[in-house]
Amino acid sequence: MATTKKTATKKDSKAAGSAKAEKGAKADAKGADGKRKLGLRGAAPWAARHAAKHAAEARARAAEPPLPGSARATIRVPQGAEDIKQKIGELHNALTQIKGFRKNLTKNFYEVGDILREVQARKLYVAKGYGTFEAFLEREIDFGKTTALRLVKVVSTFLKEAAQEHGMERVMNALIALETVAEGQSGSGSKSDAPKVPPPPMSSPSLPMKPPGR
Repeated sequence: MATTKKTATKKDSKAAGSAKAEKGAKADAKGADGKRKLGLRGAAPWAARHAAKHAAEARARAAEPPLPGSARATIRVPQGAEDIKQKIGELHNALTQIKGFRKNLTKNFYEVGDILREVQARKLYVAKGYGTFEAFLEREIDFGKTTALRLVKVVSTFLKEAAQEHGMERVMNALIALETVAEGQSGSGSKSDAPKVPPPPMSSPSLPMKPPGR
């Protein structure tokens, strides 16, 4: 009986010692304020090492060229992205200038035509997703596609000084007269040789020469 009590006492002592050791280990894992000691930014030390390892592996994978057809290949920067970005910026600047000149189109019509001709010649509208110059004019130019196309022809047909001297209305009427003559000559073989009647003046309500309110 005495041997049994002695064995039980030894087991209780070992259990108490194990509990005390475990409690001491937990106390060592805590700081002076009673909180658990953590690594960088509140993470355990092993988490920082794990993150650093994964970051190094990711950098190594990014340095390798992607396989054709892989998901990583589809999210890379498209070829010519910088050129597209530059053309979009130039197109935005052109539209901003046209908007400023639009306030007095009868005076600045030649400048507007010159800007539009540059947009057409360099195909800047393609960078914004337009398939044709006409589609760009229909969506982006508020004074109409027909007027915009004629302004481009004015710049290609007349000198700046002469066009500004005669004014927008007279120059546009002269351009329409030239177009009428050209159409009459091209269709003279199938229709009467009688001259065609010119269209109404450009100052008609269908094509205002001045911005509303002026």
